[in-house]
Amino acid sequence: MPSAYLPRLVIGGLSGNSGKTLVSLALLLEARRLGIPARAFKKGPDYIDAAWLTWASGRPGRNLDSYLTGFPGIAQSFARNACHEGLNLIEGNRGVYDGVDPQGTHSTVELAKTLQAPIILVVDASKTTRTVAACVLGCQILDPNANIAGVILNHANGQRHRRVIGEAIEADCGIPVLGAIPNLGEGLLPERHLGLVTPLEHPSAGDDLASRITDLLRSCLDFTKLFEISRRAPSLSYDNEPVASAPRVCTIGYFRDSAFTFYYPENLEALEAAGANLLPIDSLRAAELPDQIDALYIGGGFPETHAAALSRNTTLLRSVRTRAEQGLPVYAECGGLMLLSRAIRIREQSYAMARVLPFEVEVCQKPQGHGYAVLHVDYENPFFPVGSEIRGHEFHYSRIVDTYPMPDAVCTVVRGAGCGAGRDAVVVGNVWAAYTHLHALGTPQWAAGFVAAARKFASTRLIAV
Repeated sequence: MPSAYLPRLVIGGLSGNSGKTLVSLALLLEARRLGIPARAFKKGPDYIDAAWLTWASGRPGRNLDSYLTGFPGIAQSFARNACHEGLNLIEGNRGVYDGVDPQGTHSTVELAKTLQAPIILVVDASKTTRTVAACVLGCQILDPNANIAGVILNHANGQRHRRVIGEAIEADCGIPVLGAIPNLGEGLLPERHLGLVTPLEHPSAGDDLASRITDLLRSCLDFTKLFEISRRAPSLSYDNEPVASAPRVCTIGYFRDSAFTFYYPENLEALEAAGANLLPIDSLRAAELPDQIDALYIGGGFPETHAAALSRNTTLLRSVRTRAEQGLPVYAECGGLMLLSRAIRIREQSYAMARVLPFEVEVCQKPQGHGYAVLHVDYENPFFPVGSEIRGHEFHYSRIVDTYPMPDAVCTVVRGAGCGAGRDAVVVGNVWAAYTHLHALGTPQWAAGFVAAARKFASTRLIAV
């Protein structure tokens, strides 16, 4: 098995909202400013943080999720996409020991151990001093195999505060404090119901925001030592089996714009490897679906924040409905399900959608599904063999309003919420619409099934002609 020298660093925290994303963006932006190649990865299934890491690194941010793909899968994905010189940054999620069970399975620490990567802890220092050292020491003791290599303080209140905490950590934990960030207030990276606003929707996600982040944090973080720690990581062994690509046999369109941004790079790459040409479509501006597509992929995103604009694009919605009625295979996840519904209800407003599915959805104040999902396919459908298991995740504030006859959903929900009543994946003709997002590395049969459905539809069109 080959090995490679891949400088790497995990940015972890004691909880969510600890400042991991801001530190990660600052490191990536500073690396690029210095001409250091940078690659970025996000632990877990989060699309939005991965999009910001893409923005900062200038290269596609990858998700590393051992629950969805297994630990060998994350090691392989990391090794294939990391740069051999420069900085490979992995942003953790939640607290470093938080996983799917009390043992912390699939946690950031387990990811770091799999990749043999040093961990930098970002800790909220508000209204505390030596207690921070106790928390860091607890993380060290809980798993001595976790390489916690340094600490960054967030919400540090002046030089004295930073000095007292720093001396306590260095004395009690034996590791350095590599930065102290003051309270920067709100607004630098604005949030909403699913997390951060996406880069495509941020009003200043360009050079101006990049300069603001690096200017604010250059004096707060010891970039030199952080880069040095990343270079201490040992060579990493990995499976170097090449990815085979099939000849192009179909064209799959997919909505790609500020309303629909939730696509794992691996999903798009898997479709290409299975033989698909991919054609991006702007759901907010395209007048209709392109004639040449043999299938349509509608990922997740924020149709609820674009509901008025989507509803106004009546010609595209009509085109989607007409093509679906003609048998076009459509694979829709979460936001895609919402677009295919009869309407999206938001408080007192209702916005007409494509009317492919015989129900409406409403956007609620609280999450209706949040976390990992496991589905068992138990009915015939265009994309998966009966008996397949699908591992995925969901995070949605919308729910189906069952005011119309509900078609059968083809999957039993083993874990998660799905469409309700223990079911997910509504199928109407050749349309699949589910709340569950899947990752192609964890469900490798998906791409082959999608391309097969597209090829079958393409062949019927040729016969009709």
